[in-house]
Amino acid sequence: MIAERIKAQLRTGILEYCVMQILRRGEVYASDIIDELIEEDLIKVEGIIYPLLMRLKQENLVQYEWNETQSGLPKKHYQLTESGQNTIKALDETWNEINKSAKRIKKKTEEQLKPVENPKEEN
Repeated sequence: MIAERIKAQLRTGILEYCVMQILRRGEVYASDIIDELIEEDLIKVEGIIYPLLMRLKQENLVQYEWNETQSGLPKKHYQLTESGQNTIKALDETWNEINKSAKRIKKKTEEQLKPVENPKEEN
């Protein structure tokens, strides 16, 4: 179905932005990112996040450190680099502009599609 394909493209398009927003809060485990994205219904499976995090690392937007956990197994803590912080600020501006424009267009469309009320003609 075309609508499903478009919805998937929209979600994919904002996924990187949402991951960076989560990382903006500070050090985060990949599993926490995945849990939040699943909870917000942005992803269904975790497999897409690890390549995204590696791409962000290669672009010097994200860094990670290995930290010991209570179970003794080390886990990666991800966080934004300074470049990542600057990038998410720029993306915020773009997101706000796009969101405002899309809302204005949607509002105009809804106004044009409203049924015109016909006043009762009086005799």
